[in-house]
Amino acid sequence: MERATRTIRFCMGIGLVVGLLAGSGFGHADCVGCHETVTPGIVAQHKAGKMAKVTTCITCHGTGHTSEADVAKAKMPTPETCATCHVKQVLEHRQGKHSLAWTAMEAMPMLRHQPAQVVGAGLAGCSGCHKIGDKPAGASGHYGSAACDSCHTRHAFSKKEARDPRACRTCHMGFDHPQWEMWSTSKHGTLWEIDPSSGRGPTCQTCHMADGSHSVGTAWGFLAVRLPEDDPEWLKDRVTILQALGVLDADGKPTERLEAVKAAKVARLSREEFAESREKMVKICAGCHSRKFAENKLGAADGVIREVDKIMARSIRTVTRLYKDGVLKTPSTWKFAPDLLQFYDAPTGIEQELHLMFLEYRMRAIQGAFHANPDYMHWYGWAKVREAAARIEEDAQRLRGKR
Repeated sequence: MERATRTIRFCMGIGLVVGLLAGSGFGHADCVGCHETVTPGIVAQHKAGKMAKVTTCITCHGTGHTSEADVAKAKMPTPETCATCHVKQVLEHRQGKHSLAWTAMEAMPMLRHQPAQVVGAGLAGCSGCHKIGDKPAGASGHYGSAACDSCHTRHAFSKKEARDPRACRTCHMGFDHPQWEMWSTSKHGTLWEIDPSSGRGPTCQTCHMADGSHSVGTAWGFLAVRLPEDDPEWLKDRVTILQALGVLDADGKPTERLEAVKAAKVARLSREEFAESREKMVKICAGCHSRKFAENKLGAADGVIREVDKIMARSIRTVTRLYKDGVLKTPSTWKFAPDLLQFYDAPTGIEQELHLMFLEYRMRAIQGAFHANPDYMHWYGWAKVREAAARIEEDAQRLRGKR
């Protein structure tokens, strides 16, 4: 780590100096003189921030762009640009799950069926949040460049802004991961809202970016799936869920999707990885609570996953049998059926229900438990899982009756 830090700092420093010296006499004052007319808001934001004291437009955008005729020559900053000064933060970011956001998005087979305008163009859809991730080697384009400005927005790049939990809510809200709604209405979030300066109410950053670390991660990962599992019944249910995700085939053997899961770290595939992340969170919780209290609360949330997985697996098996018995036909573009990673592109009503059960209701039950929000865990999560399971069983019987 120390050697990598020195290397990045040296290379970035040399690159910055060379870039500044290679200009044709065009300078920061020229940028400001023009942009105070063309984009006055950007200039005002930069001048108001601390970055204005140590950087210029050229620091991030280079000297290639000098007029409206060569706008395309303006460099777009990358994490390497930020690493000129912020080596530690960039290295930490690359160790955390945020750096994998682009990889996780592109691993979803559902995206192949969507119009570009829906998932990527102009950051209007999925890429609007997932751009915080590193782009895989060899890929082109700006989006997915591990954009630091996802949290430190342009052009002030404020540390204070990124430390505010409201900075997280643009991405961490809504359908499948309403963390903002859960946290902000929990006792933790309520305490922060009432008395934000006291530190009594832990924020997103308190728990997930302790001591300012950018290596964001959780013990369970996004899908709350881990292997190995000592509980035989839970393991059986988890295998069923992994099969519905196309990570394991019908015989329980790994498929090519397992590599995508590993690459995106959306599941925990070793005891050590899970234990390390859990211990980290216990210590954070123990900053306010006793260690035993923290362990009990996190253990209780683990139990919620186990109970939800029982129902989830049972519903998956119901739909799987419909395919095996020929009641449902596998779409020509699908390799696995049912396939939860096709999301809302599922071709039947019963599979749409299964998708909602997995990605909305199950997620809310689990995340509500870990975010200390009883209402989200129960009524928006657990109760909805039970309701969806009943509808799936009823739909299965109806479909079989029409054969």
